[in-house]
Amino acid sequence: MNDAPRPRLLLVDDEEVARLLTQAALQERGFVVDTVDSGEAALDWLAVQQPDAVLLDARMPGLDGFETCARIREFIDLDQLPVLMLTALDDEASIERAYQVGANDFFIKGPHWSLLVGRLRYLLRASRTVKELARSKERLARAQDLARMGSFEWHDRAQVLNLSAEGQRALGLPLDEAPGLLALVQLVARAERRLFIRRMRELHAHSGILVTDVPLCLPDGRQRIVHLEVEPEYAFEEGSPRRGFSGVVQDVTDRRQAEDRIRQLAHFDALTGLPNRRQLIWRTDRAIEAARRLGHQVALLLIDLDRFKNVNDTLGHAAGDELLVEVSRRLRSCVRHSEQVIEGALEGGGTRGHRSLEAVGRLGGDEFVALLPEVQGHGDAERVAQRMLEALREPVYVGGQDCFVTASVGIALFPRDGANVADMMRNADMAMYTVKEQGRNASAQFSPQLAAQGRARLALESALHKAIERHELVLYYQPKVDVRQARMVGVEALMRWRRDGKLVPPNEFIPVAEESGLIVPMSDWALGEAARQAQVWAQDFDFAEAIAVNLPNRLFERADLVEHIHQCVNAHGVPHRSLQLEITETGLMKDLESVIPTLQRLNEAGVKISIDDFGTGYSSLSYLTSLPLSELKIDRSFVKDLGSSPQSSAVVTAILALARSLGLRVVAEGVETIRQMEVLHRLGCRVMQGFLFAKPMPPDEIPTWLATTVLPRQAEWIASSTLERGGDAARPLAARP
Repeated sequence: MNDAPRPRLLLVDDEEVARLLTQAALQERGFVVDTVDSGEAALDWLAVQQPDAVLLDARMPGLDGFETCARIREFIDLDQLPVLMLTALDDEASIERAYQVGANDFFIKGPHWSLLVGRLRYLLRASRTVKELARSKERLARAQDLARMGSFEWHDRAQVLNLSAEGQRALGLPLDEAPGLLALVQLVARAERRLFIRRMRELHAHSGILVTDVPLCLPDGRQRIVHLEVEPEYAFEEGSPRRGFSGVVQDVTDRRQAEDRIRQLAHFDALTGLPNRRQLIWRTDRAIEAARRLGHQVALLLIDLDRFKNVNDTLGHAAGDELLVEVSRRLRSCVRHSEQVIEGALEGGGTRGHRSLEAVGRLGGDEFVALLPEVQGHGDAERVAQRMLEALREPVYVGGQDCFVTASVGIALFPRDGANVADMMRNADMAMYTVKEQGRNASAQFSPQLAAQGRARLALESALHKAIERHELVLYYQPKVDVRQARMVGVEALMRWRRDGKLVPPNEFIPVAEESGLIVPMSDWALGEAARQAQVWAQDFDFAEAIAVNLPNRLFERADLVEHIHQCVNAHGVPHRSLQLEITETGLMKDLESVIPTLQRLNEAGVKISIDDFGTGYSSLSYLTSLPLSELKIDRSFVKDLGSSPQSSAVVTAILALARSLGLRVVAEGVETIRQMEVLHRLGCRVMQGFLFAKPMPPDEIPTWLATTVLPRQAEWIASSTLERGGDAARPLAARP
């Protein structure tokens, strides 16, 4: 069953009989037919309704069919309405006139209903096709407007370009003007015009195809980029062949700007504008390829700012960003920087095109990389590194004040220090960290020795991760001695690592533990182990002194430190005073405000706090009056020169006087000779620690040391301290006050 609506017709005929016969015949054949008897009535009817087609009698009184058809075509919305002229006339003049006034077809009146129906169906089908084409054209025009695209045609003999309205809008040209070819060429940007004219001539000479993007300067001054596609066409005009060209133009400015922005984000750092990691790797790959082909060297410089975190923490991240921008500008000025990012950028650059790859880029954070794609040797790279260090010497004004920034630079060369980007990056990084360890603000070349050290360090860190679970960590203990009473008044726990049956020196694994963060679980273990040892000694020989444990400052920032110490002492049934915590003066001053609350809670719990390496921090002494401290330890650097350097004696005297006024106990570290002990004793220091008395020893050797050295009072230091008291040698020191 056909559900399509029946076509609706308007039949206009002044003869009533003919009108009724035609209406009946058409209705029987599936049409809906409305009728009127004059041209005037037809116009009134069409003013409010619109049929699918009009059947119009040519001869009528008043407005005849020809005049009525002309009036219909004046209606904007009826200009495409199918009109079939019905006429009894069979002369060419009438037929020609019907077409002139806008009729689509004509039909000779008569009872030939099948022919009429066929003519109407053909007319309606053609009308639908025309409407669909019109709608398609409208949609195409709309799409072209949205895409800023238009079409054009041009042939050899034409002086102007046949450019569509959409194309004229895309080029910013007025619609009422026919643009000349020369005028359009003059819109091309001056720098590109000569090349564009040459390509157009080649197109004309060889009838090829042209696809290109052309920068234009429009009449209103806007800078745009137009995509142009041109191809040849051939036709015949007045019997002779004609060659021409057709194509499309499209304003692609927004797309190109978006592509440029995407390319910028993909290849360049958003903050500094320098090439990013991805771009640097691409450049270095290309530079290595060129160096391998041409037989020269490539240098890679890794630049890391020293103590940049202090700027962020002190002045804020906005000031840190300002500093990075200024640093990037200074570093960039030290090399010949290229903005080239397109793959294949070396093509057409000659045998030395790789030199355009030279650049400074930002890896991230405060790390930068300089790529030197052709150097004669390490001397060239060193000179660039020194230029960079020199460029950073001037202060940078950020956050309302001058900041001084230095850098550590590691240098790696191809092919000596690596065959690919990853190798060179790794080796430059290794050299840079060597500079960090040696004091910063310098540069260093990579060497095979550094690689060996790096591998050993990596192996050490890997093994250290498993040291706790394998029970390889041990504590050694060094006594603190009151020389006046010749007795042990405490011990310091010193961490050791027994790896493969051998002790690893602390100066080898402690720095690794601190850098890797392993120092935190290692310190947690040390607290528990010290509490356990205090319990064992208390049972073995009534040990009631404190075991001092060195803790990194980051542990004092932990909110659960006090609870962890509670757990340690409670687990082994020892009092809180059995543990003493040591923190270096430098570590304390880094985060003093955040550490004070924890120190106060520890003091309230009965845990004593000692300042290690006192006198080396170069800090204000005012903090001593506000912190709950119990002990100061004079650094071994002051003890070493006692007896030979008046300055050392003056410093020790000042520390002792300060401690006495604050009620703090003083311990002198690093006492190795009788002379040092005597000077300290004479200055008023009673408690000492050092190799003169005992080296750090395993816990089971402490009772033996007490039994064989302290109790028999046979050691040289005991005799010396006894003689120093003069006349009291007969009284045992242990019994004296």
